[in-house]
Amino acid sequence: MPIIDYLEMNSDKYGDEIALIERNPEQKENRRVTWKEYSLIQPTPDAPYRRQITWSVFDEKANRVANMLLSRDVKRGDKVGILMMNCLEWLPIYFGILKSGAIAVPFNFRYSADEIQYCADLAEVDVLIFGPQFIGRVESIADKLSERRLLIYVGENCPTFAESYHELVADCSSQRPGIDISDSDDAAIYFSSGTTGFPKAILHNHESLMHAAIVEQKHHGQTHDDVFLCIPPLYHTGAKMHWFGSLVSGSAAVLLKGTSPEHIFDAVSAEGATIVWLLVPWAQDILDALDRGDLKLSDYRLSQWRLMHIGAQPVPPSLIRRWKQYFPDHQYDTNYGLSESIGPGCVHLGVENIHKVGAIGVPGYGWECRIVDEFGEDVPRGREGELLVKGPGVMTCYYRNPEATAECIKDGWLYTGDVAMQDEDGFIFLVDRKKDVIVSGGENLYPVQIEDFLRKHDKINDVAVIGLPDKRLGEIAGAIISIKEGMECTVEEIEEFCLELPRYKRPKKIIFADVPRNPTGKIEKPKLRKMYGEEHLVAVETME
Repeated sequence: MPIIDYLEMNSDKYGDEIALIERNPEQKENRRVTWKEYSLIQPTPDAPYRRQITWSVFDEKANRVANMLLSRDVKRGDKVGILMMNCLEWLPIYFGILKSGAIAVPFNFRYSADEIQYCADLAEVDVLIFGPQFIGRVESIADKLSERRLLIYVGENCPTFAESYHELVADCSSQRPGIDISDSDDAAIYFSSGTTGFPKAILHNHESLMHAAIVEQKHHGQTHDDVFLCIPPLYHTGAKMHWFGSLVSGSAAVLLKGTSPEHIFDAVSAEGATIVWLLVPWAQDILDALDRGDLKLSDYRLSQWRLMHIGAQPVPPSLIRRWKQYFPDHQYDTNYGLSESIGPGCVHLGVENIHKVGAIGVPGYGWECRIVDEFGEDVPRGREGELLVKGPGVMTCYYRNPEATAECIKDGWLYTGDVAMQDEDGFIFLVDRKKDVIVSGGENLYPVQIEDFLRKHDKINDVAVIGLPDKRLGEIAGAIISIKEGMECTVEEIEEFCLELPRYKRPKKIIFADVPRNPTGKIEKPKLRKMYGEEHLVAVETME
C-alpha cells in the first residue's frame, strides 16, 4: 500500500482534527496567508507565530499540488525538488508530489548555490519548489536551472525568475488526482551527507516509505492521542520518518522552529506534546539549563510527555543517566539508521531496554542485521566488524551510480560502513564510522569510544576526536573540545583526566574550539579534518 493512502484515510476518518501545527517562537507578528483554507491562529503580542491545518485540509492541499504538477506536464517518474525550511506547506507539497506519480527530491537547506546546482543535475530534477530563504542562491544559478526546469516560489513577492506557488495551486482542483501508484514505483530521492565528498542521490520506492512508517509506529506505539514534536529539518529522513508514525496513527504533530531549551519546553507545554525526538546537543542544552536553574520544570506542563528518543549519532550513556534524574518516568529509545535504509529504525534500542543504554539496540521491526569481517564473514559476538542491514527499507540504488550501488548492496545486504559489535545478549553497539577509524602506529583507535570517555568530564560540553597526520605514527588522535558556558579549562586538566585511558587511546593533541554539527546533529568531521589536519601537518613539518 503506498504511503499516500494513509493521508487519504486520515482525511476520511479524522478530517476535522488537527494534523499539523507550525510554531515559530522567533516570529511574533501575524503575516498574510494566501491559502484561505488554512486555519490561522491569531497570535497575541507575546505568543509565538502559529498556524495549523486539519487532516482534510492537508489532503486537499496535497491534491492541489498534485493537480498543479499534472497540469504543467509533470509525468510519472519526473523529479520535483523541495528546497524549503520547515513550514506548514512542506509536507502537503511532499505528498502532492507523491500523489502525482512524480519523485520527491528534498534538498538540504544548507546547500550552497553550487551544491544546489550539482544535486539538481545529479537527480535530474525537472521542477524546483523553493522558499524565501533561498531566493539569492537560486537566483544566482537560475539561468542554468531554468534551462529545462520549472522554478516555483513558495511565499509572498514572487521573484521574476520563478512562478508563484500560491497562484498556481489556487486554480487547481482539491479532488484526488486518481493516479495509480504501486509499492514498486519510485517515490523519493534523498541525498547522502556527503561525508566522502559530494552527496550521492539515494533512490527509494513507495514500499520503503511505507516500511519506515510502520517501523516507527511499531517501535514507539503512537496512538491517535499522541502529539509529536518535530524539530529537525524535514528534508532529512530522520525527521520525516519519525513523523510517519503520526501519519500511521492519525495523530497531531508540531513543527517547531527553534531549538533553545525554552522554545522546546514552551512547545511541549502549550501543545501537549507526548513524544519528542531530540538530538544530543539539544538534550545536553536542556540538562545544562536545568542544572543552572535557567529552566524550571515547575514552570511548564510536562506530565503528558511520555517518550524522549534520540538518533542520528551515538548517545553518551551519561546523558541518559542525567536525563532520568530529571525525568524518571520518561520512556527512552534510540534509533540507528541511514538515508540508504530510509532513516531511523533498522536498529533500535526499544523502550523496554533502557538497562542497555549505550547500545544502539537490536534489529528493528522487519529488519535483519549482521556484523562481518573484511571478507564478508560473520564475526563472533564481542568482535568488531562492519554492520550490515537488510529489509524492505533498503534503497533501490544510488541513482545513476551503479558502481557505488554495487559496492554498497550485496545479495540484498546494505553495507553501512559503520563498525559495530554485538554483546552476549545480542545488543549491537556502534563502535565508529569505518572511515573515521584512526590508525595510529598500527593500532585502531575508535573516536566514539574516546569521545564517550571525554564527555564524562564535567566541564566538557561537546567533543569530536579526529585523526591528525603524524610523521612517525601515521596518525594521532586529536580532540576538539567545546567547554561549557562560563567554565574554563586547560590542556593539562584534560591530559590528567585522560590518564584513566590506555596510553595508546589518549588524545595527543587537545584543541579548544566549537564542534560543528550538521542539521541532523552529526559531527562534521570532514570539516574538522580539513581545518585542523592541514594546520597540524604544517606545524609538524615546520618543526622538522
